[in-house]
Amino acid sequence: MEKTKVLFISQEITPFLPESEMSLIGRYLPQGIQEKGKEIRTFMPKYGCVNERRNQLHEVIRLSGMNLIINDTDHPLIIKVASIQAARMQVYFIDNEDYFMRKHVLKNDDGNFFEDNDERTIFFTRGVLETVRKLRWAPDIVHCHGWFTALVPLYLKKAFQDDPLFNEAKIVYSAYNDDFSNPLHKDFRSKLQIDGITDNDVSLIKQPDFVNLSKLAVEMSDGIIYGSPEINPELKSFIENSGKPALEYFPQDQIVDEYSVFYDKLLAERNED
Repeated sequence: MEKTKVLFISQEITPFLPESEMSLIGRYLPQGIQEKGKEIRTFMPKYGCVNERRNQLHEVIRLSGMNLIINDTDHPLIIKVASIQAARMQVYFIDNEDYFMRKHVLKNDDGNFFEDNDERTIFFTRGVLETVRKLRWAPDIVHCHGWFTALVPLYLKKAFQDDPLFNEAKIVYSAYNDDFSNPLHKDFRSKLQIDGITDNDVSLIKQPDFVNLSKLAVEMSDGIIYGSPEINPELKSFIENSGKPALEYFPQDQIVDEYSVFYDKLLAERNED
């Protein structure tokens, strides 16, 4: 019997970024799931503050070289990889000079939200999916962590719905207490659209703020996990009324077992269809 394949797409992973609720889950969940006998791939953005020398990142030439067009501009897609030796796992990084060379994650020196965070999340999410296609690796579960990954469910359900690598995958979105106060660029909806995505598909983000982007991720996912003990109340209400299977918050020492069971339940439902 083939191993279940789980694709982790994370906004933050330690030790590449400082420890946080999300970065610790990004680090230890994939390891635990792999140790349970599942096959994994893990992706995060290559923010400029990630120390390439200390973490021994190197470019994967065979996966790099593609261009992604966003807002009528070509942006080269660069793929890098590093190993976490203690976990026996690799982390793939999505990189681009225009979007990820700066020395901060989401805000500048003055604490202001980057004006192009809309294009950065589009580039990252599309870049992950195009890289997985190049790897020819068909995930059974795609688990997204953090608002920066929130477009993945939309792209999978709409733009990639006929791709045999993805069309059987179950999508899980973890909702965290990672609100941002500034809305994304007013043209976000038009920038993110590619073949297969219509205005109606993205009607939820007419106002492109944290809550509406998260609602879109919930709407397009097959299962939801509460990654933080408390999340935005409006988003929580939306999840509760969505009819989607949802897993309550669990502390880190319990997530591997609980999440693994949740994945298996979603896959059992898929196999019954």
